[in-house]
Amino acid sequence: MNGNIAIFWPMIVQGFLTLLVYVFVVTRRGAAVKAGEARRDAFRIPAGEPATSAAAVRNLANQFELPVLFYVVCLALYITNGASWLAVVVAWIFAVSRLVHAAIHLGPNTIALRMPAFAVGVAAVAVLWIILAVHVANIGAVLSPGA
Repeated sequence: MNGNIAIFWPMIVQGFLTLLVYVFVVTRRGAAVKAGEARRDAFRIPAGEPATSAAAVRNLANQFELPVLFYVVCLALYITNGASWLAVVVAWIFAVSRLVHAAIHLGPNTIALRMPAFAVGVAAVAVLWIILAVHVANIGAVLSPGA
């Protein structure tokens, strides 16, 4: 099957974002130890996490929650040849919303700014799943007309 390979670019961006957040976690934890805010063994249990690195750790967890649904739906769209240009645009909207969300979460961490970025990402993933459902329904109608 030949899906639209462009669907992989927003997935690649999301993957690199996740890797970048790992850098933030390690850097912030190292800085906390160096500044005397935490001891190295304090990171065994998140309760001892200083606020700056805790935000990075929480953002890292965010990269393994909603994005899992994003990766799955993008792959499903690709393998079923349903990665239309509309799906690719919506996937880019998701990836950009995640970049904005991470920038806010790792920066000023203002909930009033972070929530809209998160909501856009949730809506984009929901739209991608709707696109997949419609695509699969159309495939089913073509494969079994009159059923």
